Amino acid sequence: GHGGSWGIMKANFETALNRLGKALEYNPNNAAAHSTLGILYSRLGQPDKAEKHYAEAVRTAPDDSGALNNYGQFLCSQGRHAEALALFDRAVANPLYRTPAVAQTNAGTCALEAGDPATAETRLRAALQSDPKFAPALMQMARVSFDKAEHLSARAYLQRYLEVAKPTAASLWLGVRIERALGNTDGASSHALALRSRFPDSEETRLLNESGPQ
Repeated sequence: GHGGSWGIMKANFETALNRLGKALEYNPNNAAAHSTLGILYSRLGQPDKAEKHYAEAVRTAPDDSGALNNYGQFLCSQGRHAEALALFDRAVANPLYRTPAVAQTNAGTCALEAGDPATAETRLRAALQSDPKFAPALMQMARVSFDKAEHLSARAYLQRYLEVAKPTAASLWLGVRIERALGNTDGASSHALALRSRFPDSEETRLLNESGPQ
């Protein structure tokens, strides 16, 4: 069952926490160690400790885009969307940041969660400008387009996504809904078939089955 693997993970966490603690004793301004501790405490369900370390990482390395991005993701997960977006902006503002598409996509996803699709679209387009093949941004743009009833655009983004990534339950379910909206029964059926056969136990397959025959 799941117990065993969590036991191993927990042991690994303990080891990691000890090592990182030692690294910080040696150098309390080690931003990477603080950032990693933030991630670990976040996974261990200790958001207060996580935040303390994320904030330290950003304080000790104010231009470290990776640290800013991690802290932003954490704040977004805590529902603190405005603070998160500000951190993603700081990450992207650094001209030396090698993967701005990551922070822009996280910003877009965070804006979507905050109920601001216009900001989401701006950030996602910026992500795709810096990396036209960044799968998470393509997937989110397909979603945004679908929500705006721009179905041909949604189909195009989904096709671009499928050129660079493997289909997921979410992408197949979106495909079903896009093709249904476009009146393409065959297309909808082939996505539905793939969804049922590859991801039979997924939430998306349940939604598909509840959505009527096809």
